[in-house]
Amino acid sequence: MAIPKALLLAILGCVCFFSAVLEARELSDDSAMVARHEQWMLQYGRVYKDDAEKAHRFEVFKANIKFIESFNAAGNRKFWLGVNQFADLTNVEFRETKTNKGFNQNAVKVPTGFRYANVSPDALPATVDWRTKGAVTPIKDQGQCGCCWAFSAVAAMEGIVKISTGKLISLSEQELVDCDVHGEDQGCNGGEMDDAFKFIIKNGGLTTESNYTYTAQDGKCKAGSNSAATIKGYEDVPANDEAALMKAVANQPVSVAVDGGDMTFQFYSGGVMTGSCGTDLDHGIAAIGYGKASDGTKYWLLKNSWGTTWGENGFLRMEKDISDKRGMCGLAMQPSYPTE
Repeated sequence: MAIPKALLLAILGCVCFFSAVLEARELSDDSAMVARHEQWMLQYGRVYKDDAEKAHRFEVFKANIKFIESFNAAGNRKFWLGVNQFADLTNVEFRETKTNKGFNQNAVKVPTGFRYANVSPDALPATVDWRTKGAVTPIKDQGQCGCCWAFSAVAAMEGIVKISTGKLISLSEQELVDCDVHGEDQGCNGGEMDDAFKFIIKNGGLTTESNYTYTAQDGKCKAGSNSAATIKGYEDVPANDEAALMKAVANQPVSVAVDGGDMTFQFYSGGVMTGSCGTDLDHGIAAIGYGKASDGTKYWLLKNSWGTTWGENGFLRMEKDISDKRGMCGLAMQPSYPTE
């Protein structure tokens, strides 16, 4: 049966109307996203070389926003994502940035002692937060320099110095970046926390942050910097043993290496990170405590070096005591700490 012409015209009219509405909504959504991108660029001081690059970065930004919003909308998550300084980078680009590629794994490990081996698990406090004990300096930002290893080592050293002397001193990562270049550590091109500890011992300590300020780039070593604090040695926590790591963290901040390349790590904004992530260690951070969330999820408290716009004002919580012995994102694979 033929459709009456009037009805056909009405149907076509409706189709055209709804198409126009959808198109208008898409344009409206796009213009809102453009405004959001402009605001984000302003916030993070981002400038692009030309219109083509800006158009490309806008598409990446839009895709990342969609990922973040769909992740958060899924529900049943113990953590959430947010828009931060990495929002115009694809995950592949993020994995390749020096910000997230600064830990060089050293295959050769000389066995060390572990002073907390005989600590009874029953003697450990249920929760630890070294920030509340004044042993953690404010969040720092490594920027586009692959020296997370230096920030991790310094965070652990600042902790033990405070515990030993009662003084919290912000120490210089830049001294490590510039001067610790004759071994495995190579400034903005990566390094390892144990090798940083070795250098600090040999160097007779580190100077203060204010005396040797951070520049986020490789520089020439300034000789004769007066050391503000020192360490006598370092030890490795037994690998793949979260119970051993707990003993160490209960007594001092500890350097840990993680796989920080996952998209959920890139945009982590708060809560206890759970689920699966890789174990290709590429990023150094510091374990500064542990605890239990209101829903009963046990977590590690960690200090990152990506500024305060990432994570929980620069800190993060990751699930503790998971079934994988290597720990969340491999955090139990290679922890170490300096000794006084």
